[in-house]
Amino acid sequence: MSQMIAMNLPIAELAARDPHIITIMQEIGFTDITRPGMLQTAGRLMTLEKGAALKRISHEQMRQVFAQHGYTLCVPNKGGNEQ
Repeated sequence: MSQMIAMNLPIAELAARDPHIITIMQEIGFTDITRPGMLQTAGRLMTLEKGAALKRISHEQMRQVFAQHGYTLCVPNKGGNEQ
């Protein structure tokens, strides 16, 4: 069974729950997140969704790489249900 990752949560929160997520993000192309201080500053506001748009990384590419590591990406809607 894969672990769920909410794409609309701040990256800092995701990393606090599971630090391995940062390694996966670096593999996908989010190299700046490993720079000193980035996780504590930009990571508090930046989400996977926003970061993917900024870096022009497709959701499909992220889904594939996270799936290879045993994770499933989801986007909870405003009612709290996951898509």
